[in-house]
Amino acid sequence: MTRQKQADQMRSGKGFIAALDQSGGSTPKALKLYGIGAEAWKSDEEMYGLIHQMRARIATSPAFDGKRVIGAILFEKTMDSEIGGKPSAQFLWQDRGVVPFLKIDKGLEEERDGVRLMKPMPGLDDLLKRAVAKGIFGTKERSVIDAANRKGIAANVAQQFDVARQVLAHGLVPIIEPEVTISIPDKAEAEAILLAEIQQNLETLPAGTEVMLKLTLPSRANLYKPLVDHPKVMRVVALSGGYSRDEANAMLAKNAGVIASFSRALTEGLSAQQTDAEFTAALDAAIQSIYDASVAG
Repeated sequence: MTRQKQADQMRSGKGFIAALDQSGGSTPKALKLYGIGAEAWKSDEEMYGLIHQMRARIATSPAFDGKRVIGAILFEKTMDSEIGGKPSAQFLWQDRGVVPFLKIDKGLEEERDGVRLMKPMPGLDDLLKRAVAKGIFGTKERSVIDAANRKGIAANVAQQFDVARQVLAHGLVPIIEPEVTISIPDKAEAEAILLAEIQQNLETLPAGTEVMLKLTLPSRANLYKPLVDHPKVMRVVALSGGYSRDEANAMLAKNAGVIASFSRALTEGLSAQQTDAEFTAALDAAIQSIYDASVAG
């Protein structure tokens, strides 16, 4: 019953997905933006402890609940930690009504044919079994597109769908994330190629299965509407990709049926130095602006 309720919320719930899944490479930058410099930790464990405190502060804030934040993507260490005295995924769903997802990729390979594929994921089946046991609803896996290279984009999307099939076999819903870098000169062309490749690969999925798609806000509004309407797509969500929150919200509002899955744009303006009242007010304003853009279409 729980999974059915979660699936219904992801298909049609009003709101957006919070991406709380910064990993090893992006954690120092996220902490710096939060007002915690590298001098504050002496080891990776201390660094991860600090980012967990930030995530827990967000998740336990009165501003953070399922009325506006319908899902949240967690880093593996967050899944294995506690928030509010409970395992993180349980806290999110039971106490906040927020559907929990898990980031499963292990980072990116070097660029080839204009793309950066995902590194191998040894032990993925074991991780997916653990995720199921901990109450995770779905997964997220990210790769990157740096050029409108047909061969590279085809390989990128094929890899994403291979992993998605492995995730689906465990009863989890994969969020497929082939991110298009926002600064490339041929972004619009890359997005057109990406759309065609995704449409082809969706036809190869087993009958009755659904995936989600996390895509860069497109240069042409409503480019991904065919994916929003596709029967095998549970939801299309957008990443902020380096745009400011205001820029990302403005672009998102022009894409009907697409909701946000922002990371840096969500935490923009939050600080470790803020009082709890200041923090809650800043987070509430950020959540409301992203919610408004997500439901605008």
